[in-house]
Amino acid sequence: MNVLPYLLKGLQLTLLITLVGVAIGFVIGAFIGLARVSKNKFIYGLATVYVEVIRGTPILVQILFIYFGFPDLLGITLDKVTASIIAIALNAGAYIAEIVRGSVESIEKGQREAGRSLGLSSSQTMRYIIWPQALRRMIPPLGNQFIISLKDTSLFSVIAVGELLYQGRQYASATFTYFEPYLMVCVLYLMITIPASVFLRRVERRLDR
Repeated sequence: MNVLPYLLKGLQLTLLITLVGVAIGFVIGAFIGLARVSKNKFIYGLATVYVEVIRGTPILVQILFIYFGFPDLLGITLDKVTASIIAIALNAGAYIAEIVRGSVESIEKGQREAGRSLGLSSSQTMRYIIWPQALRRMIPPLGNQFIISLKDTSLFSVIAVGELLYQGRQYASATFTYFEPYLMVCVLYLMITIPASVFLRRVERRLDR
């Protein structure tokens, strides 16, 4: 049995879960991050609870809670891939929210005052002046979050999602060979994370100019 096609199948699922999960997580993080800079105490409080709960619990616990706990709570059975995407989205959303909050707060107050002096409302100042500048500062940490989420998908093997590590474990169990499949799992992860890190460094250098 050739290990590579077996692992590539798992890599496809790993990338699918990561890309979809982080994309949804960005939407969640953008809303929660903006809520974290809101002057409305209720909105700020809800957003803070979400961020603290997610960041204060291990992602492995979140995975098990979503896959086994949600059906008990909602009476809906989630398939493994859907549960994995939800877990990545909720987890990444909390960290991205802090990236958004930090980026927005890093924009000088004079920018807001400039927007108001031009006759823009608070929401228009955020949309046309603050957000474009903050988005530029978010790019490097968002890339780091993508790499973290990619590696976190290996935890989904605990609920038998056929991602990269799970496929490696299945191959090892079937053939009683361990060095080759686990080495290939490491190589395939590095083939994604190293180019991503190089790309991020180039982006950072370009943004610093």
